[in-house]
Amino acid sequence: MSQKSTRRVESRHRTSPSARSAHELAASPTLRRRRLARQLLTLRANKGFTVDAVGKEAKKRSPGRPWSAAKVTRIENRQLQHLREADLLTLLDIYGITDEEERAAYVKLAKEASQAGWWVGYRDVLGTGAYIDLETEATELRTYEALYIPGLLQTQEYARAIVRGSGITDEHQVNRRVEARMMRRQILERSDAPVFTALIDEAAVRKLPREVAPAQLRHLIVMQRPALRVRIVPDASGPHPAMNGSFVVMGFPHDPSVVYLEQSMTGLFLEDQREVEHYERVFAAVEDAALSVDDSVAFLEESLTRSQ
Repeated sequence: MSQKSTRRVESRHRTSPSARSAHELAASPTLRRRRLARQLLTLRANKGFTVDAVGKEAKKRSPGRPWSAAKVTRIENRQLQHLREADLLTLLDIYGITDEEERAAYVKLAKEASQAGWWVGYRDVLGTGAYIDLETEATELRTYEALYIPGLLQTQEYARAIVRGSGITDEHQVNRRVEARMMRRQILERSDAPVFTALIDEAAVRKLPREVAPAQLRHLIVMQRPALRVRIVPDASGPHPAMNGSFVVMGFPHDPSVVYLEQSMTGLFLEDQREVEHYERVFAAVEDAALSVDDSVAFLEESLTRSQ
């Protein structure tokens, strides 16, 4: 029995910044940099200006600032981590943005793009925290996991077992990683929590460590809700398009979707529309092969009985 998801978050492209979202304290600087860069690129394209022309004009308007075509390109490619307000206002002047409210909205967006999220305090275990940065702002998460329970659905005991199983033996490092993972789960308890669909391969359930399996299975069962669906991809479904590995499709209210591919040492973000659409099709195909929510709960309950 299969159950196909009909809900999809549509990406709406805007040429001026939107107001801060309801979960502003957990806002994603990365997403705001993406949005600001895209909007400035759109403004330039609408005017028909080249980056060289903008660089030269900016240098005329603010001779004390180091303007060049390369700098304009870095801004539009999100390679500039902090865009000074004076530089932003210079670009808005060049692009003919004179409305004070619109200019203020751009300035606000640029400031938000320079802020740091809570995950910065966990750089020792999370690195740049780029994935969590985007995950925090997503309004829809669609994940397929082949061998693990998704991080947002892990119990503390299971997370600890997984971290230790990865070869980390330093207890401080183990605790830090588990603590960060538990903090990530808070997005599921927000009033504006993302719609979350997790497709978990049967292999991930079978590989649960015996000592933590009962609690983890109970957690997966009780977490089921209209906006959070856990579905099992059974061995009986046979080969499917996601057998190359796990991935996450992240949807946002005002920005294009992003696909994240986790690797052993790092992660890969895909933003090209064709690549994103490919993984959306892959997810839909695996969703067709998955058990329904009710059948998945029955599968988990049976697994729980066997684990006790």
